This record gives sequence, structure tokens and C-alpha cells, in this order.
Amino acid sequence: MATPSPVLSPLDTLWQARTLVWVLLAGEALAAILAITPGREGDRLTYFGVASLAIQWIVLTSLGLLYLLRLRLSRTSPPFVAQVGLGALLASTWIVLLAGWLALRDLMPPPEGGWLTLSLRITAIALIMGALGLGAFQAQWRARQLAVAAEHAKLQALQARIQPHFLFNTLNTGISLLHAKPDLAEQLLLDLSDLFRAALSQRDSIPLKEDLSLARRYLEIEQLRLGDRLSLQWEVPDELPALQVPTLSIQPLAENAIRHGIEPSTSGGEVSIRVGIAGSYLQISVTNTLPPASARPAPGHQVGLSSVRARIHAATQGDGRVDTQTADGVYSAVIHLPLDSSR
Repeated sequence: MATPSPVLSPLDTLWQARTLVWVLLAGEALAAILAITPGREGDRLTYFGVASLAIQWIVLTSLGLLYLLRLRLSRTSPPFVAQVGLGALLASTWIVLLAGWLALRDLMPPPEGGWLTLSLRITAIALIMGALGLGAFQAQWRARQLAVAAEHAKLQALQARIQPHFLFNTLNTGISLLHAKPDLAEQLLLDLSDLFRAALSQRDSIPLKEDLSLARRYLEIEQLRLGDRLSLQWEVPDELPALQVPTLSIQPLAENAIRHGIEPSTSGGEVSIRVGIAGSYLQISVTNTLPPASARPAPGHQVGLSSVRARIHAATQGDGRVDTQTADGVYSAVIHLPLDSSR
């Protein structure tokens, strides 16, 4: 699983199924326009079939050339990629024209004006369509870059909100515990130091094992404060996958479980942390018992949950997610992380 959002190449959009479908449909539309052009003589349906075959071969050859050059082009600028794309289209046009001339020159009379005139006309059409396609491609690429920038800015804003939110609540926990149980002050300060260091860290991601350790330290601090009101259950395998996760992915969910599930209840409740594998995903669930309806606090701003969702989505390029549900008096938040490290 990739940790930071990757730097995407403009060519990445060409390999998406949606883009390929639209390119093929645009080729068919061009063939249809050429077939119904006024003044066209002969069978228009046959002309459409021949034009469609030639256009699709040109398109597929162009995509093939770009695919062969994808590694070198991935290190170049978008304007240069656009120029190479136009060059690949023109080169493919001449390759298909040459193949057609070699295959048909002895089977049919030359077209009106000769093969050279026909080739120049088709080249002009390819140049015009290529220029239009480049304009659309660059507009799409700019829109995608703006969307990525907007997502990054939103993520930064969420992170800026979660850090003070987390530090404020954790510090209040520490203060109340220091007054009640001064003999545990040293342990508290050490745990708080590690949590503060992680919250203020500039690292986008940390190993899963480390993030679980931070959540464990937070819950241990809360257990010292809440005493018998908090029951903790951990189900974590001895061997964890070597995955990187966004820093403080689990702790905000544990904090929500304490604030909204355990604290409002006079009798307390249980918080469970479970880690397991389901198919090609690692699942990290944080569940808590809910207090009576009369004791439940008003819904918060969900800053922590929103931050975790946004960071998991960004770190996994949309493959990961966070699901929440309430059933039978239990609230659960489940993080789904793809196990495939190439994602």
C-alpha cells in the first residue's frame, strides 16, 4: 500500500477503461461523419466500415506506441507527453496507410487523385483530430490535477483540525489523572510524550504495529482514568502485515469510542480492538458498547472520523475505506486496508 499520494503521469488516464471506451466511440463517430459527408459517392455503409477499420487501427497503434514509451515518458513533462502523443498519432496514421497501400495496391484501382493525395487528406484529418484530442486531454489533465490539489488541501485542513483536537482531549485526560493518581504520573507523561510526538510528527505514515501501539497507549491512559468503568479487549495477531498506515489512524477511532460510548455511561462499557484479514483486505475494527439513549451526548463534528476516512482514502488511492455501523447497542468503525503493497 502506497503511503503518500502518488505523482501521476498524464498517460495514466489513457489506460483507464472509461478513456479507452470514449476513444473508440470517438473513432466510430468520426467514421460515421466521414460516411455521411455530402457528395460522397458509392455505398456509404461500406465506406463507414472501411473508415471505421482504418481509424480504429490508427487509434490502437497510437496507444500501443505510447504504451511502449510509457516508462520514458513518465519522467517527462505533460507538454512533452502531449507532443509525443500527437507524433504517435501521425506515425500510426502513416503506418496504417502504408500497410493499406501494400495490401490493396494490386487488388483495386488507385483512389481519385492517387494514393498520395488520399494519404495527405487522411493525415490532415488525423492532425485536426489529434489537435482537438490534445486540447481535451490537457483540459482533463488540468481538471484532474486541480481535483488532486483540492483533495490534498482538504486533507491538510483535516489534519490541522485533528491535531489540536486530539492534544486537547488527551491533555485533559492527563490532568485529571495526575490529580487523582499522582503515583502514575511518570507512566502517564511517558505515554503522553509518545502520543504528542506522533500527533505533531511530519510523517505521513507509520508501520501498522506502531500505530496500534499508539492506540494501545492512549487506551491504557484512559483505563487509568476511568478504572473499572472501561473494559478493554484486544484481538491482534502476533504477526502483523508489513503495512504502512497514515499516522494516528486508529487512535481517533478509539478516542471516539471513549468519548461517545464509555464516558456518558455511569456503568461504563467495553472497547474492543480487533485486527484480521478478510480476502485481500486487512480489517481493523474498533467497537464500543453504547450508553443508554438518555445518556448519549449530542453528535460531535466527527473531526477524527472524517480525518481518518480522508487519509485512508488518499493513502490507498481510493482502495481503502472506513465503514461505521450501529447494531444491538454496539457501535463499530472498521478500517479496510488493501494487502497488496503495490496499490
